[in-house]
Amino acid sequence: MKSVARLVRDERTDFAAFLRTLTPEQWDARTLCSEWTVREVVTHVVDYDALRFRDLFTQAVRGGLRLDRMNALGLAREPGRTPDELIARIEDNLEPRGLTAVFGGRVGLLDSLVHQQDIRRPLGLPRDIPPERLRHALAFARHARVIKADKRARGLRLVATDLDWSAGSGPELRGPGEAILLAIAGRDAALGELSGPGAAILASRLDG
Repeated sequence: MKSVARLVRDERTDFAAFLRTLTPEQWDARTLCSEWTVREVVTHVVDYDALRFRDLFTQAVRGGLRLDRMNALGLAREPGRTPDELIARIEDNLEPRGLTAVFGGRVGLLDSLVHQQDIRRPLGLPRDIPPERLRHALAFARHARVIKADKRARGLRLVATDLDWSAGSGPELRGPGEAILLAIAGRDAALGELSGPGAAILASRLDG
């Protein structure tokens, strides 16, 4: 079994390799993140690589402790970075550090994995996520307070139909592991792939 730090390194390596295949038009395409292009999603990913905890505290205060405002401040910091510069930043920071190293690197794994899917799905470029990475991301995401995934998953039994993974108790929410992960992370585009009585509950939480 690989360490979480190794899983993050592998995910970020794959992420950078994928980004190198994109055309200039695809870099300007919309993603599952509301109002963000591919370029802006990647800018967001590399922004948190560079933040020290002191910088994060300053950004949190300036953003009024609201994640959307904090993210906007990060995007505004260096808006003109090219795709090659952004990819190089990922390749130069494959190991989780700073904020992405929190919880043994699980923050970095969840962030990189979800944002890669944010880009791939609208572009029609799916992939088979390595099961070990997906299981770790699911296990961490259901407790992730900062993205409100803990509230969305609370009181539900999550069952990944393509993985040997389930967790929680309550009305059952079934579906592919990737769809479960994206849905509890706040992406309603994955809801159509989920079933069980928990699916309607989760949909109401996404609308709220």
